[in-house]
Amino acid sequence: MDARARLQFRACVVFAVIGAALAVLTLVWPDWIEVVTGFSPDHGDGSEEGVITVVFAGVAVLAGVLARVRWRRARPTAGGGTE
Repeated sequence: MDARARLQFRACVVFAVIGAALAVLTLVWPDWIEVVTGFSPDHGDGSEEGVITVVFAGVAVLAGVLARVRWRRARPTAGGGTE
């Protein structure tokens, strides 16, 4: 795997981990966004946290799929890599 492919793979993995961690954090502690930023678009009723959780989970899944694609493309083939 060349340096560029390795960097792309690692970036995708980092985004997948961060997205998954934020999705879990939002499920466990829905008010963390309001506590950290002071911003409350739903005025404390919790409706936006569900949407945010889905977005974070989507980012995690998408980044995970992209990391897998990058990993599989960078691996040498079983026939010696000459096709």
